[in-house]
Amino acid sequence: MTLDLQPVPTPAPAAAAGGRDRTPWLRRTTVYRELVLLENGTAPARPALRATAAAVVRNPWVGTGADQDLAAAVEEIAPVLARELTDRLIDCLGGVDAIEAFGKAALVGSAGELEHAAALIHTPYFGNLVREFLGGESIICFADTRAEAGETLVVPLWHKTHAATRSHYQTITTRVSDAPRADELVVVAAASTGPRPHARIGDRRTDPSVSAAQH
Repeated sequence: MTLDLQPVPTPAPAAAAGGRDRTPWLRRTTVYRELVLLENGTAPARPALRATAAAVVRNPWVGTGADQDLAAAVEEIAPVLARELTDRLIDCLGGVDAIEAFGKAALVGSAGELEHAAALIHTPYFGNLVREFLGGESIICFADTRAEAGETLVVPLWHKTHAATRSHYQTITTRVSDAPRADELVVVAAASTGPRPHARIGDRRTDPSVSAAQH
């Protein structure tokens, strides 16, 4: 049984000096948490909180061609999203030290390119900062795709410092009810405070030697 908690209230990003909105491209943020209490009728040895933090942003590249340089907008938007989303995760999961696994994802609306989704999560302006803010060392696993408003997204996660730790290979499902609109992107950071329930298939340190020649 998974206990789906209520959406976590998310205050608006801070305004710049003089009251000017420093994120006019940001429409909303949404945070969801879940706690697995029972898996197949048995309580996990380590019940873990999982959460996603999602930002809905206006796609700055709608109407541009496939040769459009994406760098300037990435440098403006991605670092702000990295900070906003990781702050939400840290707050709702009990701090950086409580987080053991992480992941990232992006959805692009129908008027955009898949490359637009990739641009906001696959450069150092997002990935490196998310990793640092969450105290990680691993490459961050990911998902990105095109979607209509309200579609669900399955976000993969793995251990934030030891990516080969198989117990922490897990997913969390999330959605934003009214996003992405055709001209929007949804950017997601996800994290977990522990392994998946009843993990017991070992990892690369305990695996026997297996090769194609043997099979």
